[in-house]
Amino acid sequence: MPLFAQAQAVQAESRILAIGDSLMAWHMASGASIADAAAEVLGEPVINKSVGGAKIIHALPITGALGMKIASQFSNASKRFGPQDWVIMNGGGNDLFLGCGCNACDRRMARMINPEGAAGEIPRLVSQIRQTGARVVYIGYLRSPGVDSLIDACLPMGNELEARLALMAKRDSGVHFLSLDGFTASGDRSMHGADMIHPSRKASKIIGENIARLIQKADKTR
Repeated sequence: MPLFAQAQAVQAESRILAIGDSLMAWHMASGASIADAAAEVLGEPVINKSVGGAKIIHALPITGALGMKIASQFSNASKRFGPQDWVIMNGGGNDLFLGCGCNACDRRMARMINPEGAAGEIPRLVSQIRQTGARVVYIGYLRSPGVDSLIDACLPMGNELEARLALMAKRDSGVHFLSLDGFTASGDRSMHGADMIHPSRKASKIIGENIARLIQKADKTR
């Protein structure tokens, strides 16, 4: 079967969708992304529609519709593949890292998710996904291992984002939050690529395996 036809067949039978930014998209071309690792453990395909650089808040309509807005990744996939059992997702990092110009992060955070985890663009998207019957795994971000990284200064805002995401998940038993805090040991560069921002292949594998185990624990059909 030609490769394109094989890909179509895999997507047609998949019941799990991955959306998000470069954390999810990294190593996709080589078949070593977070979604690929989760699929290997689960023994079933995972459609990965994540896009590097994608944001929760994206005002440009054309590029947003092409996947730079994470909500569009979900809506586009839903139209093409129908309802899914699970949606693995992440997002928000690009909105805070330079996306808010390092001078309006509180305002940008509030637009994404309020302190109670009940309102904002992220809870709105998660609610939209839940209305289709899908359960959600929302993933946090890797921490710096204590060496220079361009995003070290964003750690307090990143921690606040994750605290709000955890509260959001507590509001709905069909939503699960997986924090990556603690996945990176101090001084260990092996979980990051050369830029010290994106995940290494090792990290993508570990994160994907943890997602798969979370899904298997929550969903006894897998």
